[in-house]
Amino acid sequence: MKVAVVCANGRVGTLVVKEAVERGLDVTAVVREENRTAAGHVIQKDLFDLTTADLEGFDVVVDAFGAWAPEELPGHCKSLKHLCDILSGKKTRLVVVGGAGSLYVNPEHTVQVCDGPDFPAEYLPLAQAQGQALAELRQRNDVQWTFISPAGDFQAEGERTGEYILAGEELTLNSRGESIISYADYAIAMVDEITKGNHIQERISVVRK
Repeated sequence: MKVAVVCANGRVGTLVVKEAVERGLDVTAVVREENRTAAGHVIQKDLFDLTTADLEGFDVVVDAFGAWAPEELPGHCKSLKHLCDILSGKKTRLVVVGGAGSLYVNPEHTVQVCDGPDFPAEYLPLAQAQGQALAELRQRNDVQWTFISPAGDFQAEGERTGEYILAGEELTLNSRGESIISYADYAIAMVDEITKGNHIQERISVVRK
């Protein structure tokens, strides 16, 4: 299986590459600068300069784009749209690193995590940007996409337990009442979805077991 990881030098992207390589997948890192991942192949190019030809022949493309500065937040929608446009009508699957703020907290799916009064104000612009990107992605019936939201507490330095709970559109707690997952366990879930492809045109979520 041939996998391209876009923005592979980021924290999540690096771990997804590592997990995929260790499972024997043929991984290409798409990076703007020098490759700092375990990938055996490299496309050194800005995300917005990628063309359909660059991603030809891949079974899966992972979108690991991340932006946090206020002036960069529109990039979540713009980058995802660009990848969707160049993968439009292709069999290549697009698996997206998403956010937790857009997860629902009621069965009717009318209230999101980021709508709550206790949601940290400093994270609200990011949550809204990622939520808008997901909303626009849902309109793309021409792309074989999957959007994976982490748990609410997404820990960069968290331990790799090797286990996780696969959930859906709603914020899910584990048996200890936690919404938490490490980047490392998220990468495991991501590569599981890459290899199985069970959730086409769906948003799923993951939480530590």
